[in-house]
Amino acid sequence: MCNKRAIEQLSSYKTIVARMKMLAKYPVGSGIYLSAVNQDDHLQQLHAQLRKLPSYMYLSKHEQKLETVAHAYLTRYPAGTKSQLAEVSKARGRDEEDERMLQELRGAIEKVIEARAGKLDGFDAIIERLGELQHLEQRKKQIEWGLEVLEEFKPDYGRLLRLQYIEGKTAVANAMELGISERTFRRWKQEALAAYGKLMAE
Repeated sequence: MCNKRAIEQLSSYKTIVARMKMLAKYPVGSGIYLSAVNQDDHLQQLHAQLRKLPSYMYLSKHEQKLETVAHAYLTRYPAGTKSQLAEVSKARGRDEEDERMLQELRGAIEKVIEARAGKLDGFDAIIERLGELQHLEQRKKQIEWGLEVLEEFKPDYGRLLRLQYIEGKTAVANAMELGISERTFRRWKQEALAAYGKLMAE
């Protein structure tokens, strides 16, 4: 990663945080916002307990049939309902009966989310924004982790970039806080960007 790309990535941090803040307050219904839907499912604790029992002890015959179809078509069994929905939506039944059962599974998961959010209208829009929020979270954590690692072996460089791009302080203020001249600050900044770029190189 060259200095230009490092600058672009670090400069995007504040925009990422601002966009995440906006998305977190995206209303999905009944006074619930996207940030709440993005949290881990508390139901997974119950699911974990149920998995320890044979399914016939807590599922009806029809539910057992749905479970069989799910096992036949799904290769992954993610925890969160949003991830489960994505997996079921990708599956295609080999015949009409299996396809109908898969659609019923999708509907059941949507109803869980509907019950929490109080709204199913615009469901695809909610999923799209949820995906964007999670992508931004990943980018934000990547930048923060890069700076954290840089600070471990080049504390001054890591601190300089954090002051400049995360805290948004001016070059003069940064130089004063680091106890260096503006000329040294400019040199360190280029060296810090190069070091960050090497760390983040793909």
